[in-house]
Amino acid sequence: MTQINVAEQFSRRPIGRYLSDGNSSGEAFRLKLLLPALEGTSPVVVILDGVAGYPSSFLEEAFGGLVRVHGYTSADLRRRVRLQNSDRAFDTYKDEIWTYIDEAVHDNTKPSRQVA
Repeated sequence: MTQINVAEQFSRRPIGRYLSDGNSSGEAFRLKLLLPALEGTSPVVVILDGVAGYPSSFLEEAFGGLVRVHGYTSADLRRRVRLQNSDRAFDTYKDEIWTYIDEAVHDNTKPSRQVA
């Protein structure tokens, strides 16, 4: 099992959608941590606790981008990704993440961006 603790391994203040928004963007999180973790075969646990909050733009780009940009399916991500939190205030973010994943549609006309 691969664990990603957002607050400890990425940022306590995730912001924005694209790399151009800064190093704490959803795109940066997806490219630097989520994608490499999903390249393996073990489940990926994302620990959501410990951050100031999650903007919707960050969550949609980080998690919806797995479908839109990289072609993962909602079913595959539901099998492979576990969202974890101990603070009940973060429950709403789990629901929001799954909504973005379920509603995302793969766009095979856009090439995947790479981390600079």
